[in-house]
Amino acid sequence: MANATKIHWIRAVLAGILAELAVFAIVFPTRHFFGQRAFLASILIASALMPFLFALWVGRHIQSLFLLHGLLVGLVAALFYLGLAWGQPQPLLYRVAHGLKIVGGACGGIVASRRKPTEG
Repeated sequence: MANATKIHWIRAVLAGILAELAVFAIVFPTRHFFGQRAFLASILIASALMPFLFALWVGRHIQSLFLLHGLLVGLVAALFYLGLAWGQPQPLLYRVAHGLKIVGGACGGIVASRRKPTEG
């Protein structure tokens, strides 16, 4: 039982970092091909969607604490960006995006918990 309730730190941290890298992979080409307005919109969309998707991935490999794992994915994604941008000003849009990463990860954890087949 103790193994079922443990936090899978490596998986959650890896998923958070990959989620943030996926955000970069979406928003910078969007800026190049579609301009500044699309870039700004894509930041918000990708910031919610990528942690959501990566939290679903984490949820496929765990047995419990889905919401916590999803929150960790989003938090790591936000902290990873903040670490990369250390000392640079954070516009309001970026702060909102960081919040969306946490919310997206949490929602992914909730959805993952509902998709997990119950044993018994």
